[in-house]
Amino acid sequence: MARAPLLQLSGISLTFGGNPVFDDLSLTVQPGDRVALVGRNGTGKSTLMKVMAGIVEADKGQVVVPAGVTVGYMEQDPDLSGFATLGEFAASKLPDDEAWRLATVADGLKFDPDVPVATASGGERRRAALAKLLAEAPELMLLDEPTNHLDIQAIEWLENELRETRVAFVLISHDRAFLKALTRATLWIDRGEVRRREAGFDGFEDWRETIWAEEDEARHKLDRKIRAEAKWAVEGISARRKRNQGRVRALAALREERASQIRRQGTAAMALESGPVSGKRVIEAVGLTKRFGDKTIVKGFDLRVQRGDRVAFVGPNGVGKTTLLKLLTGEIQPDAGTVTLGTSLEIAVFDQTRSRLDPEASLWENLTGDPLMAVSGASDQVMVRGQPKHVVGYLKDFLFDEAQARAPVRSLSGGEKARLLLAKIMALPSNLLILDEPTNDLDVETLDLLQDILGEFDGTVLLVSHDRDFIDRVATTTVAMDGDGQVSAYPGGWSDYVSQRPERVAPVEIPRVPPKVEPRETEVISTGYALSFTEKKRLADLPSVIEKLGSEIARLGDLLGQPDLFDREPVKFRKASEMLAERETALSQAEEEWLALAERAEGQG
Repeated sequence: MARAPLLQLSGISLTFGGNPVFDDLSLTVQPGDRVALVGRNGTGKSTLMKVMAGIVEADKGQVVVPAGVTVGYMEQDPDLSGFATLGEFAASKLPDDEAWRLATVADGLKFDPDVPVATASGGERRRAALAKLLAEAPELMLLDEPTNHLDIQAIEWLENELRETRVAFVLISHDRAFLKALTRATLWIDRGEVRRREAGFDGFEDWRETIWAEEDEARHKLDRKIRAEAKWAVEGISARRKRNQGRVRALAALREERASQIRRQGTAAMALESGPVSGKRVIEAVGLTKRFGDKTIVKGFDLRVQRGDRVAFVGPNGVGKTTLLKLLTGEIQPDAGTVTLGTSLEIAVFDQTRSRLDPEASLWENLTGDPLMAVSGASDQVMVRGQPKHVVGYLKDFLFDEAQARAPVRSLSGGEKARLLLAKIMALPSNLLILDEPTNDLDVETLDLLQDILGEFDGTVLLVSHDRDFIDRVATTTVAMDGDGQVSAYPGGWSDYVSQRPERVAPVEIPRVPPKVEPRETEVISTGYALSFTEKKRLADLPSVIEKLGSEIARLGDLLGQPDLFDREPVKFRKASEMLAERETALSQAEEEWLALAERAEGQG
């Protein structure tokens, strides 16, 4: 027997500011659904989710939630008014006997319930909203960008939680790896139409390109038909005016159909221009150490960054990634060690706080008021890579329309603010890009374009991001910050780093083998001295210990036997070599211990 849907939208129409967002939209969410909700920034993903949650009322249509079904919504900007602490907000709908749920979730999300609402950052507020939703465990969860402001460890924890849950969810996210791991269906919003595909996000882009190719072919056919009918109208309508009025009306209908077709939104015309070529050595850090009070950010860290490198910095929130960037660029000074910057550096910075944007000023004012972009004597021009350009034209390159040019920055979405900051950075020549959380809020298409631009950029990139897929696509080196000042560099992106972490090179732990037992000079092994119970058990266990160590040594030997490993992945080669030496020592001790115990056992027989 088919189960009743959890949520049903029928004939939904919605208009904002005279522009239709949806028209006659219908969709259903079934029990167990795991749905990716995707589309360009500004196409209405969050609006649709608010309609589903009952927060925004549609102009027409019905939203049906069966009696007894609970729907929970995690919004990007939660209202915490009336609550003293984040924990009080997150637990506001939990029964007293279920308060343990929040404690469990808070631990996984690294969310502190005791933080006062008055001092909480935007990221802390969003984590509180996410913790509230997960602790309440409704039958349908609506998640709007849940991974924003989470570090990779928290994202992986959330990914595991959602993978194991039995509740249905609809998920908006720009994180490809997150979407691919979790979703089984895809809702795609495109120009007011919502299409559903009964498959997860993996493969979405191929599906999208196929649909667009079919649209283009249909449009070309329609254009050819209109041209043929228009030619007939010019050449033959005079002689057959009365008999062919129907054909004339059909031509008018074809033209109306073509005019009504909504053109796809293009990609932003983003581009980077390298400044003067920097020296081959961009940054040389030796013995870098920095502490704030009792907290050690980095301790004895060495790093050499060469021209053209793309270095990603990863680690838990609060570990000091942004601080390390500032140390490496000379913005703050280390307690010990040295940082030497290369020659002819032109640095451009994308900061995660968007501090270069004035939220009260308009987009126009944010560009023309920047002294690095201002054109002398022209209030409507900005300097773009050495050439003056009209401010509205430049904003259109980044997908802003003319009406938005005079709107305040605070009215923009997170993705639009990120695009505006990219517009400021990309107007100036640079050869060293500092990108601190650039991927937050950007849609998949803009991330693709940014990735391509970075791939073609002649300069050097230092990147902080929690987007595993983006790091894999961009980074040539990954610097991992594990806390307590421990910082290590690994060749490659996120997946390469995961495969090279010490615990991943050889996942079997080294058995703890007691030191070699040396008989005292006065001791005669053949006297029949009886083994203790512990010694007998140890004698029985040692063969499996020896076998396991031998297997590990063989695996590490095969790894080190790869002919190009040292040149290709020197860090991995060094760590594997160290582990091989440790295991060979442990194997020698285990064999000698077994021999000593076995001889004593023979003597007592």
